[in-house]
Amino acid sequence: MDKKQLFKTLGIEYGVALAPMAGFTDHAMRVVSHMHGSEYSVTEMVSAKAVAFGDKKTFDLARITPDEGPTAVQIFGSEPEVMAYAARKLSEPLDGGAAPVAIDINMGCPVNKVFKNGEGSALMKSPELIERIVAEVRSAIDIPCTVKLRSGVDAERINAVECALAAEAGGADMITVHGRTRAQMYSGNVDKGIIASVKSAVKIPVFANGDITDKHSALEMLRVTQADGIMIGRGAVGNPFLFEEIKAALTNAEYVVPSLSERIECAILQLKLAIEEKGECRAVTEARKQIALYLHSFRGAAAIRARINRATTLTEVENALKTALTEETDA
Repeated sequence: MDKKQLFKTLGIEYGVALAPMAGFTDHAMRVVSHMHGSEYSVTEMVSAKAVAFGDKKTFDLARITPDEGPTAVQIFGSEPEVMAYAARKLSEPLDGGAAPVAIDINMGCPVNKVFKNGEGSALMKSPELIERIVAEVRSAIDIPCTVKLRSGVDAERINAVECALAAEAGGADMITVHGRTRAQMYSGNVDKGIIASVKSAVKIPVFANGDITDKHSALEMLRVTQADGIMIGRGAVGNPFLFEEIKAALTNAEYVVPSLSERIECAILQLKLAIEEKGECRAVTEARKQIALYLHSFRGAAAIRARINRATTLTEVENALKTALTEETDA
């Protein structure tokens, strides 16, 4: 599949996408991100083994709805046949939802319980296995197969180029590179140079990921790496408006910074969407960190974030957010 056809399938025009983040990129975050300019999203990672075992919670995690825009399902695992089975199973609509536009293979998760099981970023220890997994998944589905990886396992094993070439040989349609090693986790600086090297080495599209927090870092990432697009992760948590800011910069359009009132309105919408999906207690508990980040840089935010982090109901969160608005109005 050539780039033009691939981007049309994925809904990509400017190359601005929401990266997968376990515990963050649920349905609610994908919806508000799409509302504010994300062209393409990837779900939280789901276990291929859990899919094979028929785990209901895993299928719920992978479910996509039309209101979140073009979305891929991300799977993780290490067994080619199991990965292929899961990809085939998840490439169809689930429970009346929308079909994914792609299956993404996680080769970048750095957490110990995944890495020690030979999954996620541990796959980068074996480019041969990467090629076999991608080939099996590619042959099992009729939609694009994409891959997300890191710069390497650690400073001594910076092998993103080798792994990207293996993924391409297996039939991957696109690669996203997070410019940190597994050992770095989410600390230190992103290595734009390794992303640029991957872009130069492969013929398929490459997206750059890591430390994109505003239009300046986005434009610099694109300039240095020459990537075909950017995937935004933590920078969009509590700030889905970032997608609009970057797209405005890419098109030389005017960007109006959202008011506190607009930020609060979006935060409440995200929480309500999460409640519809998960129920109030679970949704509020899981979303508190994200909702609190909507208040970043506003006066008195620290005290109000503390209230939100203690909240257990929608009403408590709404009251805390309204306090922020009142304090700004009275200032």
